[in-house]
Amino acid sequence: MKILVQKFGGTSVKDDESRAAAEKHIVQAVKDGYKVIVVVSAIGRLGDPYATDSLLSLIDGDETQLDLREKDLLLSVGETISATVFTNQLKKNGLPAAALTGQDAGIITNDDFSNAKVLRVETEPIFEFFKKVDVVVVTGFQGVTETGHITTIGRGGSDTTAALLGKAFKAERIDIFTDVSGMMTADPRLVEQAKFLEVVSYQEVSNMAHEGAKVIHPRAVELAMQATIPLRIRSTYLPVTDLGTLVTHSELQVGHYRLVTGIAHVSNLVQFTIETTKQSPETIFSLLANAGISVDFINIFPHQVVFTLVKHEAELAKIIFSENNIAISTLEDCAKVAVVGAGITGVPGVTAKIVTSLAAEDIAILQSADSYTTIWILVSGENLQNAVCTLHDVFL
Repeated sequence: MKILVQKFGGTSVKDDESRAAAEKHIVQAVKDGYKVIVVVSAIGRLGDPYATDSLLSLIDGDETQLDLREKDLLLSVGETISATVFTNQLKKNGLPAAALTGQDAGIITNDDFSNAKVLRVETEPIFEFFKKVDVVVVTGFQGVTETGHITTIGRGGSDTTAALLGKAFKAERIDIFTDVSGMMTADPRLVEQAKFLEVVSYQEVSNMAHEGAKVIHPRAVELAMQATIPLRIRSTYLPVTDLGTLVTHSELQVGHYRLVTGIAHVSNLVQFTIETTKQSPETIFSLLANAGISVDFINIFPHQVVFTLVKHEAELAKIIFSENNIAISTLEDCAKVAVVGAGITGVPGVTAKIVTSLAAEDIAILQSADSYTTIWILVSGENLQNAVCTLHDVFL
């Protein structure tokens, strides 16, 4: 049995026209002899009635009085509506299909509600449905505990669901459909000259996703890499012959020897600087960890620590530090820019090019860090577009 996994995001199932565009890809896969596992997100985005953020607004968002288990009951509804509406359309058009919740599909999680971890995928239920239908439409983002409680698996969960099912069913490929044609060398909204990438490695696309490229969740890439299943990032609205960006192992990648793959960015960050003459770094980071705050871009010096937080977590951190009489200095509206590429490893002069090109534009580097495949810099938000465009011009 040949199995293909296709995931359609919220904008790909938002209305009849979008679902019709998605359906043509499913029909083609069936014609090609595949049994197809379709994973769907909630319909649309904030403002659309069944989008996840719209559902959150019904319970006062972060101010809700519901506990996490009850909150998951509501948030799982969006994907359930999406799966059933889409399945109804497929059936009307003569395609044998069935709609399944995460529970129906055998996705078993722990009880860490709102951010549950998938313990296993039981394959028997979907295989049973494949005896009767060619397509199963599975709700993304959700699963069920051993004791039968509905859970959600965190933002980006539909991508993760698709990768988990692809791994469990040894799928030939996982297709992630979105409203763009594939991976680009930068955000085309900032860089007019951004280029389409035909092939990228798992590691490169994971790094791009971690650093702000929103076409795929990095956890999904990591799962596909573990299972050595090729991924394709494709547009719902392009012809079925357009295969988008292939994500595979770097040694199979035609463009493996390019120096830089892309420039990614994350905006709306707050930089914290805290002197450690009175408070140890252990105390500072323990307070944040105990509050469930994830720290990024950390530089630790003999007498101070510097790090960034996303805007909403920064506000909570300020309260925590104030309550503990810890003096802080903050710089609002910062942005992290990442130069990503497998070809960076072991090549001298990359950092020199970054520093020189930004200095020529009078763009101050507030922080920096690097790994084998990524170099990060922090700049002020007002310099974000200029920094991304400058680095794209230099490297790409």
